[in-house]
Amino acid sequence: MNLTARRDTALLICLVLSLGLLAGPSAAAPSGPPVRIGSALSLTGPSASLAIFRKVAGEIAVEQLNRKNGLLGRPVEWTVLDDQSKPELTRSHYERLITLDKVDLVMGAFGTASILAAIPVVQRYQKLFVTDSMAMPHLSTYDMHFPGSGVGQDPARTFPTTVYEALAATGRPPKTIAIVTSKFPSVYFISVGARNLAATRGMDVVLYLEFEVGTRDFGPIAARIKDANPDFLWVGALGLDGNMLLDALKKIDYGPRGHFYLFPAPGPMLQTPAATLALAVTTFEELPPFTDNPVATEFIKVFHERAAKQKLPYPAVENQAALSYSAWQILEAAVTATKSLDDKVLARWLKTNRVDTIIGKLRFDGPTNFGDDLYRLKQVQDGRWVVVWPREWATPGTRLIYPAP
Repeated sequence: MNLTARRDTALLICLVLSLGLLAGPSAAAPSGPPVRIGSALSLTGPSASLAIFRKVAGEIAVEQLNRKNGLLGRPVEWTVLDDQSKPELTRSHYERLITLDKVDLVMGAFGTASILAAIPVVQRYQKLFVTDSMAMPHLSTYDMHFPGSGVGQDPARTFPTTVYEALAATGRPPKTIAIVTSKFPSVYFISVGARNLAATRGMDVVLYLEFEVGTRDFGPIAARIKDANPDFLWVGALGLDGNMLLDALKKIDYGPRGHFYLFPAPGPMLQTPAATLALAVTTFEELPPFTDNPVATEFIKVFHERAAKQKLPYPAVENQAALSYSAWQILEAAVTATKSLDDKVLARWLKTNRVDTIIGKLRFDGPTNFGDDLYRLKQVQDGRWVVVWPREWATPGTRLIYPAP
């Protein structure tokens, strides 16, 4: 064999080995009856702009499982029902999934309201319930509910504290703040916490307003914000709420000196010129050190491809997609470790073990199974989201900019 042939053979061997590593620890194709997993997601309605990222991430997770060895050597099938962002539909969907479709396992719905609606159903049937968007720990009383949301045990304190500490670190903290919030349960809960903590940071709440879920006319709210003219604007936003408010503010020629949106639709907000220097919370961005994890890197690559095909408004992995993928990592870790699909066996394992995910290491040994707060602060700068706080997670070469120049 000549030198060229030997080189080509070596390259071929390396390629085969690398593909084997990407395929996972076992090259055997899953076989036998499928492991059926059921979920309800808000694919339409006010929450759809965020839930779609969870659907795409879940599809990728299932495909990756099936390219390895499935779960327990069996292929995985995922059934998703659209609850239309209506908690009453979420409840009936989980009843159907468990009793009529007879799924083996269930995964969480999107959003605190829908999760709270589903919990009585999964509790009645004693099903393990891994979720990725529950942000009201004190209402999660089911001992087989495992929140992978990374919000910690007291988000009404930790979320505002993160924002206020970041602002204080600029050396020019705001003296007045306006807080407007959706009545969506978790968003409302955290925003009330922001109002309660403002005084402890030396800020005067010059405006506090609440709006209904699904509100589309933000003109009156924008007018009130302009009249109050706060140093900083906190918006308890979910999905496109922030975009619609910014559009309304632009129509009356007002731009906030500093502004924060709790859970915005990442792509649409990034594409809005008025969102320059907007702040939001996140557990994951396509930036170091988040991308130091090879599993995360592979997920990002596949997500980009899928997002482009589905024409998602934001093709990058950020908080929403990362949370969903991490929830699947939690479920896979429990099934793999216990070699079981028994809900109670899986629950016992999760209570006493930590799980490495792309958003960080998650534990479930705290009150109501909540663990550590893994949220950081990001900001729109130069047409992209960058992480600005805490400093050890900040994107290299960036800092929080406040107030607006």
